[in-house]
Amino acid sequence: MKYVKLVIVFPFLNFQQAFSQDTISMKSLEEIIIIEKVKQVSEISRLPKIKDTEIFSGKKNEVISIVSSTADLSTNNTRQLFGKVPGLSIWENDGSGIQTGIATRGLSPNRSWEFNVRQNGYDISSEVFGYPEAYYAPPSEALDRIEIVRGAGALQYGPQFGGLLNYVTKKHLGNKPLSLESFQTLGSYGLINSFNAIGGKLKKISYYAYMHHRGADGWRENSSYRTRTGSLSFAYDVSNKWKITGEYSRMNNVSQQSGGLTDTEFRSDARQSHRERNWFSTPWNSGAIQVYFKPNENTNFNLRIFGVIAERNSVGFTRSVNIADTINTIIGSYNSRQLDRDGYQNYGVEFRGIHQYNFLKFKSALSGGVRAYTGKTIRDQQGIGTTGMDYSMKITSQQNGFDFARSLTFETQNMAAFIENMFQVTEKLAITPGVRYEFIRALATGYINTSASGKINDQQRDRNVLLLGIGAEYSTSSTSNIYANYSQGFRPILFSELTPSATTDVIDPNLKDATGYNADLGYRGSLFNNILKFDVGVFRLFYDNRIGTISVDNAPLRTNIGASISQGLESYIEFDATRLLSQKSTLNLSIFGNYSLVDARYVRWENPAIVNDPLLTIEGKRVENAPKHILRSGLTLKYKGFSSTFQYNYVDDIFTDAVNSIDPNVTSTTGKLPAYSLLDLNIACQLKEIYQFRAGINNLTDVVYATRRAGGYPGPGILPGTGRTFYITVGFRL
Repeated sequence: MKYVKLVIVFPFLNFQQAFSQDTISMKSLEEIIIIEKVKQVSEISRLPKIKDTEIFSGKKNEVISIVSSTADLSTNNTRQLFGKVPGLSIWENDGSGIQTGIATRGLSPNRSWEFNVRQNGYDISSEVFGYPEAYYAPPSEALDRIEIVRGAGALQYGPQFGGLLNYVTKKHLGNKPLSLESFQTLGSYGLINSFNAIGGKLKKISYYAYMHHRGADGWRENSSYRTRTGSLSFAYDVSNKWKITGEYSRMNNVSQQSGGLTDTEFRSDARQSHRERNWFSTPWNSGAIQVYFKPNENTNFNLRIFGVIAERNSVGFTRSVNIADTINTIIGSYNSRQLDRDGYQNYGVEFRGIHQYNFLKFKSALSGGVRAYTGKTIRDQQGIGTTGMDYSMKITSQQNGFDFARSLTFETQNMAAFIENMFQVTEKLAITPGVRYEFIRALATGYINTSASGKINDQQRDRNVLLLGIGAEYSTSSTSNIYANYSQGFRPILFSELTPSATTDVIDPNLKDATGYNADLGYRGSLFNNILKFDVGVFRLFYDNRIGTISVDNAPLRTNIGASISQGLESYIEFDATRLLSQKSTLNLSIFGNYSLVDARYVRWENPAIVNDPLLTIEGKRVENAPKHILRSGLTLKYKGFSSTFQYNYVDDIFTDAVNSIDPNVTSTTGKLPAYSLLDLNIACQLKEIYQFRAGINNLTDVVYATRRAGGYPGPGILPGTGRTFYITVGFRL
């Protein structure tokens, strides 16, 4: 804790006499010394009840300060960045850090697709409703903080069951016209990470721009990658009422995909790979212009205009793991690889406002907004690619006159509106009811194969959805409160569920969107002058109308198959041991831990073919990819400019299919994955507030573990997590 000596001078003479004089003699003044504490920025905090145009009262949320974190920023190490956020399950099969795969409450971590993923408040995923996977994540060095609002955030942002994941980037570097920052990292397996940025303030204009490069050979064989990201942002304070901001970000990457392993191969050597010709790339462009208007102290407005133009490209040999990718002796080379391409063109506008007013002698707030969004996905699949080894998106031959065996165009049109009102009923109690309306139109056209029967004729599906929610927050003290929230959510039918995967498949004409709700009840805050920080709560998530495929009259039918309930405990506690002894100590030792208990189970199963088969029915069984117990704990030591964190991670076993198969199948796409424990050590040192040094060891004891199995891309089979790696970073800020 730092202290500032603030010297204020007051007249020693009679105050009325002194202030009535035009000139005050300095001889008549004496010093009054006030010691003021300068608060250290906590690595984890909470959003205020009201922020800008948004209401967070009663909503479970976390804010991760990247500046205060000792995590491995060079590779966007997810388990370290989110180490103090309870209940997050993480897929760790890609050490590149290009994408983030997280989930809460028994949902799937697949590229964070159950979250509404945003950057500085606007959408950055591939397509919010039809294909909500997040292929882009900004480099951690460019971030100021990460905001997470659990499922109860649906009313303000969208219907997603997971809630909001918002990356907030830096806006400028200090208050000088020009400042610089640079971080250079070397690490295991050829890791090179370079981050360089400029920023500053020029009267009413502030700006920030960075260039980032990261590349490595990868821990596994055939897992090399290269990614480059650049961004430019500015803010112009037109007046004390008006502000305009703009930003543009671009990422370009190419990564080699090692593919899956059988369980036997995984146990014998998890670093091995049998796919050296598989490549993946996601060129990404996103940008936004935002206008802020504050006509008075009680009213705020925000207008966002944003867009994403991006691609998803893959080429490789994607057959089952038990089929080798070998040279064809007849043609004297490898067989042709499969080539798949997606193109995304998404645009949207959001207008939000908030007004605070007096109600029952206390200040309440009314927040509302409207949204218009359109997304277009052009999906070309099963093209015949080259027989080579390197990344190439070249088509080598056509199929019945077409470049791709499957070509589909999907469009989404969305109109939405929401309104919430925080009623400050008493000095301590606030109640926030809300409602959100969504109109979604999904259109599909194209063909799923080149035969006459493979054509999709302008399919259209409209829905009108009304979501309700209510939250409450009761202040038990100035630093703690009890919160409760209930919010409905839904997940529209995805593009992959809207069209059959083969001509024999049948789509249920009455196929319904997934619906359900999130509910929270918890107690959070700090006690004993910030010596103890905590957030302990229980939750329940109901997920209805899950979609799957069943057999009817010997034909596959894609329909709604059942429902699941996730319920349990999410807890975070941090204890500052040194502040218990002295409030003035420059040495800080804190002990933290977050633990979650997630009991996610199927409660209804509607497959008539196997509903009475005790071996196949899933009613009462655990939801796949949902660990029951997750514990992340550690020690953080800080002394002046030095800090170090030792983190322990325990993740329980998971099933990878709804039937809860224990033994792996022949292709290792199903089967139980065992629990695992990992240790990480990171240190950071800042000298003279200019120079920075970071170093760390990830997976200190070199544990062999896996968090997922893949049924398709990036290669069927078990996908290992990364073994022990080292890194060292040097940098400066001027």
